[in-house]
Amino acid sequence: MNGVAEAVRMHPFPRGESRTRPVDGQTQIMIALDGGGACIADARHLTGAFLARLQAEHGLPVSARAMDLTQLVVSELVTNARKYAPGPAWLELCVVGAMVEVTVWDSDPVLPVARAADPGRVGQHGLEIVMALAEGFEARRESPGKRVTARMALWDAGGGGHP
Repeated sequence: MNGVAEAVRMHPFPRGESRTRPVDGQTQIMIALDGGGACIADARHLTGAFLARLQAEHGLPVSARAMDLTQLVVSELVTNARKYAPGPAWLELCVVGAMVEVTVWDSDPVLPVARAADPGRVGQHGLEIVMALAEGFEARRESPGKRVTARMALWDAGGGGHP
């Protein structure tokens, strides 16, 4: 377990409150989610504001497409945490180089599994969407619960370019 995960669990803060700080040259935000009906939209909105602030205050290039896709991935991961895990959840965004790591921690230790393609299935495609959009994906158990991380490029390498 890294120090950031320990800090999240050892120093929780109320829903909606967030903290942004540089960590070893990275920029990071951690957000406590209460699992209420508005937490998915709140997480998506806070992600957009975080990326926009990085762009405006730090000159970090974030393409419009990267902004949209990162917010979509946040929506899918937070939706899964809210739907399948009892108790609190945390959203962490951490910029590492040209990537933003989107991490959601929840209290359910069961790791997510992408389902086989089924064009007739309605719903339950969130993990498939995340895995298709992310540059990297990892899910691991942590006591208690699990941590799911998707790595998203901050700009489009082929065609979209910088914002």
